[in-house]
Amino acid sequence: MTRRNPTTLVLGLGNILLTDEQVGVRVAEAVAAAPEAAGLGIRTLDGGTMGLTLLVEMENAEAMVIIDAASLDAEAGTIRLFEGGEMDRFLRTRGRNPHDIGLDDMLDGLRLREAVPERRALVGIQPAHIGVGEAMTAEVAAAVPRAARAVLDLVARWQAPLQASNK
Repeated sequence: MTRRNPTTLVLGLGNILLTDEQVGVRVAEAVAAAPEAAGLGIRTLDGGTMGLTLLVEMENAEAMVIIDAASLDAEAGTIRLFEGGEMDRFLRTRGRNPHDIGLDDMLDGLRLREAVPERRALVGIQPAHIGVGEAMTAEVAAAVPRAARAVLDLVARWQAPLQASNK
């Protein structure tokens, strides 16, 4: 039975000690503070710099939105939404150290357990600078409320067909 408002995990990733790298965590905080978040069944989580412990949280999600700084080859503060397979393709094309455990590896772990949410998305925000520092650059800080709105709108769009079918 489909619940009226299934839980959507909104997972903010990033290191809060590294300037624009913290943007995912800050967007998740903004989503949590939004009055409509509870009514949409949103559960936010500061995923920090990730780790295998997040697999349990991700596996239990009925739907999932992940927010992170991402190299988009765009102007600082640019926001891009990648849904479903588009998210998977984007994650497979990014470069990284072969010793990293990345988000694509986490999704592969979920696939092995047949637990990848059908409704999943990545909200990527182009950083201006990543270095030691507790403050984001002005361009990326200005993107936080816009990215939070994008997350809320996405979850509301996902909820609309479910709510219509439960009437």
